[in-house]
Amino acid sequence: MAFALSACAPNAIEAPENIDPIFLATAPPDAPPGTCWDKTISPAVIETRTQKTLLRSARISADGQIQAAPIYKTKTIHHVVRPRQEDWFQTLCGAQLTPDFIASVQRALQARGHFSGPVTSKMDKRTRVAVRRYQQSKGVNSEALALSTARELGLIAAYGNPLAN
Repeated sequence: MAFALSACAPNAIEAPENIDPIFLATAPPDAPPGTCWDKTISPAVIETRTQKTLLRSARISADGQIQAAPIYKTKTIHHVVRPRQEDWFQTLCGAQLTPDFIASVQRALQARGHFSGPVTSKMDKRTRVAVRRYQQSKGVNSEALALSTARELGLIAAYGNPLAN
């Protein structure tokens, strides 16, 4: 990822916190055309075990003295407990995220105790954190507003084409 000092360079790259993750998302292979998607990635959980195997026992003399120490072989085993997982979810497309719509998102999250502060009509850091907090309880760990969340908040119709105006 590249960073630049925006005050020093023309056409500087925006800081990652100012880039809406919705615009960076691609779509799953079976996504209908004209829909927007994002994904959450859960890393693999790997268990590492170390096993010692006795190759040769210690040699002990008749008087109890150790003549030769035991020899062990150490083997490390990696076991995938849970593989890496990508979970795709449908989002609203950028054109739908108007200032009026974002203000409605902020008010809906405010009414449910997930957003505090002024309604700014911007998908700012405070709003993205509130979206993530709300969606985490629903199993979506993302700052990108899921289409299902917008429906649940009563911001778009439950059925039909969300792109239709």
